[in-house]
Amino acid sequence: MKTVNGGAAARVRSALAAIEAVDRPEIWIALRPAEELLAEAARIDDAVTAGADLPLAGLLLAVKNNVDVAGIDTTAACPGFAYRPKQDAEAVARLRAAGAVVVGATNLDQFATGLVGTRSPHGAVRDARRPDRISGGSSSGSAVAVALGLVDIAIGTDTAGSGRVPAGFQGIVGIKPTLNMVSTAGVVPACRSWDAVTIFARDLAMAELAMGIMAGGARRWPSGVRLAAPARARVAYPSSLPELPQAWADEFGRQITRLRAAGVEAEPIDFDVFLEAARLLYDGGLVAERHAAVGEFVDAAGSSPGNPAEPDPGLDPTVAGIVHRAGLVAASRYVADTARLDGLKRQAMARLEGFDALVVPTAPFHPSLADVAANPLGVNSKLGTYTNFCNLFDLCAVAVPAGVVDGAQFGLTVVGRTFEDAVAADVAGIIEATPLPPASFAAGAAAALPSRPRLPWPVRAGAAAVPLVVVGAHRKGQPLAHQVEALGAAWDGQVRTAARYRMVSLDTQPPKPGVYRSEDGAELAAERWLLSEAALGQFLAALPEPMLLGSVRLNDGTTAVGFACDAVAAMNGTDITRYGDWLIALEAVRSGTAGAGQDGGGHHTPAGAGQGAPGRESTRPEPSGSTGLHGVLREALITGFGRGLWSGASRR
Repeated sequence: MKTVNGGAAARVRSALAAIEAVDRPEIWIALRPAEELLAEAARIDDAVTAGADLPLAGLLLAVKNNVDVAGIDTTAACPGFAYRPKQDAEAVARLRAAGAVVVGATNLDQFATGLVGTRSPHGAVRDARRPDRISGGSSSGSAVAVALGLVDIAIGTDTAGSGRVPAGFQGIVGIKPTLNMVSTAGVVPACRSWDAVTIFARDLAMAELAMGIMAGGARRWPSGVRLAAPARARVAYPSSLPELPQAWADEFGRQITRLRAAGVEAEPIDFDVFLEAARLLYDGGLVAERHAAVGEFVDAAGSSPGNPAEPDPGLDPTVAGIVHRAGLVAASRYVADTARLDGLKRQAMARLEGFDALVVPTAPFHPSLADVAANPLGVNSKLGTYTNFCNLFDLCAVAVPAGVVDGAQFGLTVVGRTFEDAVAADVAGIIEATPLPPASFAAGAAAALPSRPRLPWPVRAGAAAVPLVVVGAHRKGQPLAHQVEALGAAWDGQVRTAARYRMVSLDTQPPKPGVYRSEDGAELAAERWLLSEAALGQFLAALPEPMLLGSVRLNDGTTAVGFACDAVAAMNGTDITRYGDWLIALEAVRSGTAGAGQDGGGHHTPAGAGQGAPGRESTRPEPSGSTGLHGVLREALITGFGRGLWSGASRR
């Protein structure tokens, strides 16, 4: 594993110079000393030189200051609340163990209470491109640090949209996973039941790489988790767009048109139940969780304002008012509103039935600092129109840049069902349109953007996946690929079998090959899909004769679940091993070039007469040296099924 841009130490030096040059002190609450950063970076460089596998080696990380970093005071942007953690939060520890270097702790809306980025005694965090505009919050400093290229990735938190709204305003990516897929250990709670730890990056590939490492271990993935969106995804979008000015609504319409042009089916749905749930978070009893989190401190600190005997705790008045009022909520109202929320969730999920995801504007508009100062509660409330409902319904979301409108970054958020993080990421990848960086972008410090990892980040984060190797009609773009796509299979690239298999053409519709093991075999071109354990079980249960699933060895020595055919089909099929690739065999028949020749085992195959499936080309001779089909198929059946299970976290 190589570090990026010449090594971790070089990257730290560039970042420190960029931080000084950009002169945005409001981004940071604390920066680590240069000598400490360089010493840690040198240790990473040495580890890489020694052969350590550090997938994030040399990447720079910022951490929202409501998330513990050992040796840095956790303040949640309230100086009087500060404490010094002895260990990193679990999310931070995972990223550092993979080679990321924590540069410092970032500013936020105090106690993660706000979507504006202005509610902090350390000052309002300004937009990366237009300093008269807000950054978005509450993960304000983290988002702007990424947008300006001061760091590569940054940790945020998200209760009502704090990992998405700033991403939208800054033209970057924010992944908000299903609740508790990233551990909240070491995180100051905002609303404990609905808090999520998030990641920011300049593009989806970097965000997925980091999220796959940061997530895992806190909540189990289900056995039937979908690992990808289908090739032709179907998405819902709001039929009405409250709070969007006309120019923004028009841009949303253009984005839906762009999605359709990319092959995505998009249909409008009534959005009222989502909006009603969004209002419950702050206008109803659910806000009581804010007081449960930090109310004791806020009430005590606010009981003697201006007392010279007590140090100023640094409470933001807007935040203090919200938290104090939350403590006045009656328990009966909280219980009633949680019951109401359950009902709204059932209705919302019914609206999404048959869709792979929901696409919404990340934010309805981009306010100025003056707008927020004039109406701090009203503007903040409107910014959560398309985000507040998400965690209340235990949904996942990916915010991506999509365009520009009236000089502002325009972002879309793809919302997925619980645990369908990979599906949401796939749809987000279709939308993503990485913008030009801000004028003050730290080009010398920022790492080059990676290509998107083929392995879905939930697999890296511990979701069990089974590799399924296919040689024919289930290959990507072929007639039966939809069968595995419908089960949430993720395409994992092209592979080749070991030279121990023969291939015959079967008389089926659609045409498909059959494979069986033979000592007189050859390498065959194939493709690999990743399926959940439950999905593979469903696939097997629906498998028609004469197809079977068994253990297949690849030319790199690994094994996977793969197709075989039964003995009768193998006996009656036409040997097409000489082509080495089902698609080449099909093309040969279609083009009329399929004729006499030698198969992959050196066997002569007479010329065929038809233009149909390769199965009508000729009669397959028995391979020389064969001990009979029942013998050569003895390893090809379900006995190998169990050996196919694997966890992607250990594969790459």
